[in-house]
Amino acid sequence: MANVKGVKGVIGILTGGGDVPGLNPAIRAVTIRAIREGYKVIGLRRGWAGVIDMVRDKDADNSRNFQELTEEIVNKAGRTGGTFLHSSRTRPSHVPRARVPEHLREKYNAELNDMTPEVIKNLGWLEIETLIPIGGDDTLSYAVRLYQEGFKVVAIPKTMDNDVPGTDYCIGFSTCVTRTIQMINSLRTSAGSHERFLVVEVFGRYAGYTAMLPTMAGAANRCVIPEYTFEIERLTELLVHDRSRNPSRYSVVLVSEGAMFRGGEMVFQSTEKDAYGHQKLGGIGDLVSARLKELSPKFNGGRRINVINQKLGYLVRGGDPDAVDSIVPMAYGNLALDLILKRIHGRLVVLKNGRYDNVPVDVVTATKKTVDVERFYNTDRLRPRYASFEMKPQFIMTSE
Repeated sequence: MANVKGVKGVIGILTGGGDVPGLNPAIRAVTIRAIREGYKVIGLRRGWAGVIDMVRDKDADNSRNFQELTEEIVNKAGRTGGTFLHSSRTRPSHVPRARVPEHLREKYNAELNDMTPEVIKNLGWLEIETLIPIGGDDTLSYAVRLYQEGFKVVAIPKTMDNDVPGTDYCIGFSTCVTRTIQMINSLRTSAGSHERFLVVEVFGRYAGYTAMLPTMAGAANRCVIPEYTFEIERLTELLVHDRSRNPSRYSVVLVSEGAMFRGGEMVFQSTEKDAYGHQKLGGIGDLVSARLKELSPKFNGGRRINVINQKLGYLVRGGDPDAVDSIVPMAYGNLALDLILKRIHGRLVVLKNGRYDNVPVDVVTATKKTVDVERFYNTDRLRPRYASFEMKPQFIMTSE
């Protein structure tokens, strides 16, 4: 379908999962380099959803599903946050009957449908030879499946949780940490004015990096993370101690959305699951806040301490990228093109120990990346370990 006359070939690019600052700079880097190397670039819209919704007819309106990218288009978007290609949490190998495109419902009518054959046909119809998916472990796990089916893939890691295996850094993480520090510093004035605990809930389903790094940078006194089930009484005792030592009479704890205290369990906003089987987390900050208020008299001479409870949520993933999330996506995009020019596929571009590199893409499904509690988290003090920084990578904690 694509007009490839006079070009080396066609590269497709898509963004899946949650938005983060840095996606548009990555799209820009891929597109500009690819065009200058003689390729045509097609942006696939709404992640994997645009690929399965496509109608293979030159007269069909597929404007919601793909667009040809030009330098003018990507230059306008490249300095902004989010993804102008849009995104979705779509899993082509597990498409519910109700989500099957109308023109394919006669063929795919099971409760769950593997639409990988349609994905491959649609990419072929666009004459896309290599696909560059940008996403977290969910989005990239399907990229692994596509590569196993024989399609050429070069992947770019993205997620503010920084939990894609194989890389020290995922696009969006630095801006998330930066925003978290800035917002906690703003909330301090209220916490100090009212002499309260400040409980801030942050992203982090299975990995606590978004709580650990701001705490390590001095934004909070304590943090609780998914990798360690903590004692709520111990947290209360520590926060009362921190508050008593602070001339402004407040203390701060960062709570990962996937954290749990002993006797409790993960808190979900609803029972509804996304395409990858995840329920939407959120609410542990409320639970921790209530228990802190209830338990505080035990460690504060019988006097209750009130709580300011704030969920940062989408505030840390909105807006423009910071410097790191402007530079790293540029490098990742060019790394991806370097591999394509060398005819190397099935790779994930990464940062390892401060250097850009690439690893087999199936690392995404072969392992998990979480905080090494023994090395990096003090389970008695409920905060990061501040020791042995020599020769550590920039963001300290890795999956190795």
